[in-house]
Amino acid sequence: MKLLKNRKALSTVVTTLIILVVSVLLATVVTFYAINVTTTRVQEESLQITNLHVWCSSSGTASAAFVITNTGGRDAVINKITIRGVEPQEIWYNITTKMIDPKYASKSDVSSWGNFSDVKSGEYLVLPSGTRMVIYLFGMPHISTSDIGVSISVVVFTANAQYYKETNVEAYIEPSSA
Repeated sequence: MKLLKNRKALSTVVTTLIILVVSVLLATVVTFYAINVTTTRVQEESLQITNLHVWCSSSGTASAAFVITNTGGRDAVINKITIRGVEPQEIWYNITTKMIDPKYASKSDVSSWGNFSDVKSGEYLVLPSGTRMVIYLFGMPHISTSDIGVSISVVVFTANAQYYKETNVEAYIEPSSA
């Protein structure tokens, strides 16, 4: 009789352990599934800064140009652009889907483009997913002919991140009128 009671007592313990292990495994599987679904459906912001050029003319005026490509799955909100830690006085932009390598340009060449300073306070520039934006920067008195050959950094600030790129200042020799 005692032997029969011991077997029943052991089966109760084993059954309880099996139920406990199965419930923990089930909870783990559900948790991993929820994490997987959440992370695969979240679209991330990703910008690439390419074709960065900074020019300084013999008259001492500096300008810069580059292309921002939104390679992420969501639209990017651009808050601020700095060059060497300072915001330029004028930022002109053009949103496109074409591949562009920006060349030296004057303010009159881009005057039909959007002006970042025209964006009202509290509003920001939106770069849709899969598009490019050509940016020209003018009015940078903190860059002069003595900076030719020196590395300069450009930082694009968005709502979620900062994108950093460096290049050397190039000399621009204006064509002679003769």
